[in-house]
Amino acid sequence: MDLNGIAAIVTGGASGLGHATAAMLAGAGAKVAIFDLNEEAGKAVAKELDGAFLKVNVADDESVATALEQAEQRHGPARVLVNCAGVAPAIRIVNKEGAAHSLDAYRKAVEVNLVGTFNTLSKFAARLIAARIEGEEAGVIVNTASVAAFDGQVGQAAYASSKGGVAGLTLPAARDLAQHRIRVMTIAPGIFLTPMMKGLPQAAQDSLATQVPHPSRLGAPEEYAQLVQSIIANPMLNGETIRLDGAIRMAPR
Repeated sequence: MDLNGIAAIVTGGASGLGHATAAMLAGAGAKVAIFDLNEEAGKAVAKELDGAFLKVNVADDESVATALEQAEQRHGPARVLVNCAGVAPAIRIVNKEGAAHSLDAYRKAVEVNLVGTFNTLSKFAARLIAARIEGEEAGVIVNTASVAAFDGQVGQAAYASSKGGVAGLTLPAARDLAQHRIRVMTIAPGIFLTPMMKGLPQAAQDSLATQVPHPSRLGAPEEYAQLVQSIIANPMLNGETIRLDGAIRMAPR
């Protein structure tokens, strides 16, 4: 798919992996709409990329439906969706005081990471199908899981299970949408230099970087965006979750 002139949507596009992806898409000529809750950062990125910002809660039915309609009014039917919005709680199932994991915190991780992904994916696909795009390919959806989906660490029960759900959604969604010529792929990033990671002390960042076999460093958000670009460009990539992790396999803690 040639991205020039194509309408694209990036959830979580105000920072980190989403920002890098939005920049890549805009650089390739796409008309980008950023869905995010961070209004200040989202507007700044949209201005930088000559795109559109819409304040969206991906887990909310009406919020996503309204934003998709507004994005289409501005840019036309979107043919690319990249789901980067997510939360990453770190909570043990039973803490040191003997208290059980908050059910509300667990629900929030699943609501944002898994339900939010499905919510945007399904509504995006419905609008794209209604647009009746001609040709071999109508559109591409790229979701974001995590290596935690397979190597979840201590304190990642909520995060890992929500991201495991995203990985599990990939193949059935691709099969479901194949008749409509919409591909569905998922990227499972390892340890990347996102705003969350930058908030850690440098010593902690360096320690995490040494755990990556090769290259022995933190991943750059632009490298995630590069894989998104490759997925969009290659029509045979469909129904698969790709680990982007420098061969790391996470230890229990």
